[in-house]
Amino acid sequence: MNYQAIIDKYYPEENELKHILLVHSRSVADKALMVAERHPELHLDCQFLEEAAMLHDIGIIRCDAPGIQCFGSEPYICHGRLGAEMLRKEGFPRHARVCERHTGAGITREQIINQHLPLPEQDFLPETIEEKVICYADKFFSKTHLDKEKTVEQAERSLAKFGEEGVLRFREWEQIFC
Repeated sequence: MNYQAIIDKYYPEENELKHILLVHSRSVADKALMVAERHPELHLDCQFLEEAAMLHDIGIIRCDAPGIQCFGSEPYICHGRLGAEMLRKEGFPRHARVCERHTGAGITREQIINQHLPLPEQDFLPETIEEKVICYADKFFSKTHLDKEKTVEQAERSLAKFGEEGVLRFREWEQIFC
């Protein structure tokens, strides 16, 4: 798999959105690879970690988030599902799962129903160890402050607005991955 070729296919122009995607995704990939290096006992698939981390946000191009140069029509909360559709179309279902399961610390069916989120009514929780590592690493980097890594406390605060269960999942991962 050539993740850069896939990115270039959907982001053919060298513009600010592509820059944001690449810088953010590289930060997430590097953090995920650091977890793998620190924890050989987890037997993480490093090639997959890098590929999936570089592609986890590919769906943002179809979303409406002008603050990060996204001028599509879909709500931003849908970027994971949209990215998953794109990667399944490309023939990468394992990578697609990372896209649809990385938002927040995962999203439950109950959250989708209770918060009236525009997503299919199902759980979108990271299940494999690689899905969890990428979801964890993603929480340390925003697309609006590309040059800064969040602290654990800042990452938890950003998750808290979506509910306590995401914070608890993140804390579990922190115990395993730090």
